[in-house]
Amino acid sequence: MSTSTEPTATAERSSERSAQERKEPTYLFTEKYVAEKSEIARRFLDSRERLNANVDKANNFLVKRFYNVDHNTYLEGALPAKVKELMGLVASTCLRCDDCIFYHAIQAYRLGVTRAEQEEALNVAMVVGGSIVIPQLRRAYELLEELYG
Repeated sequence: MSTSTEPTATAERSSERSAQERKEPTYLFTEKYVAEKSEIARRFLDSRERLNANVDKANNFLVKRFYNVDHNTYLEGALPAKVKELMGLVASTCLRCDDCIFYHAIQAYRLGVTRAEQEEALNVAMVVGGSIVIPQLRRAYELLEELYG
């Protein structure tokens, strides 16, 4: 006879295991390398660094908490970091966030995701998001061209 606490205990053990297995992803390329390879990436990374400095100066506790959650979400875990970055790319494209698209495409590139994998993820975004995401798709392809050739 099973008790009502068994599923909860199993879920807790699974959750603990997932938390323990999380680790920083291994990047194949540095941001500096990416910036040297792509002018679009360089402009984005420079702007992001400058703008983040302004946010950091504010020393906002809630922003720091959110950044921490964001960072931990993309660690290696049950899903590989590569897959998570591709998921981020799809969601960002559907949300039509150019900065987010550039960020996730660059991170995916740094992790060794192929151009074909990124393009397939963008196909999913176009199907989910519809034709309204085509302008973002064009800009994403321009970045991919600079990164992959």
